[in-house]
Amino acid sequence: MKLLTGNDLPTGDVVWWTGDSWSRHLADAVDVGDKGDVLAATEEAARRVNVPYVIDAVATPEGPRPAHIKDRIRALGPTVRPDLTLKPVDPQAGSWVI
Repeated sequence: MKLLTGNDLPTGDVVWWTGDSWSRHLADAVDVGDKGDVLAATEEAARRVNVPYVIDAVATPEGPRPAHIKDRIRALGPTVRPDLTLKPVDPQAGSWVI
């Protein structure tokens, strides 16, 4: 599974491609398959998102889960203040087990 992620231009928030727009919530992300790089270039050129890139993910019953810890951290939000993090549907999303 491949996901497209980047940062929202006005806010800097981490966003995920939903198939037709961007969402702050990983659970809304869809598999972009082999079209991710083309989508990334199109969205960046349209100035809807900053530095979009494709990541590997795993489909789970709770929704997509980034394969790399860096992207799991990005999905959850700031790590310095737990009260500011996004609450994931996947209770294991913040797990440090790789």
